[in-house]
Amino acid sequence: MKSFEKKNTPNKCCWLTKKKSITGGSIIRRGISKKKGGIGLQFVKNNKRRFFPNLHKVRIKLKNGTIKKVWLSAKALKSCKVEKVI
Repeated sequence: MKSFEKKNTPNKCCWLTKKKSITGGSIIRRGISKKKGGIGLQFVKNNKRRFFPNLHKVRIKLKNGTIKKVWLSAKALKSCKVEKVI
């Protein structure tokens, strides 16, 4: 595989709610605020990062009776919309 080609792998996401990772950033500011006598907070850096959902790999029973291993978010597990197989 060449370096410029991307692997065509699906992103890990929730089977029921379709939750997946999102991008964001944490902003770093320095300085003393004007209220405390400084010249104000200065923007220094924006660190890029990814926020991941709380996913668990569980075995569930589908409506037709088959058992399938899927990724489910914690919210989907709590909602009891799927039947978990033990």
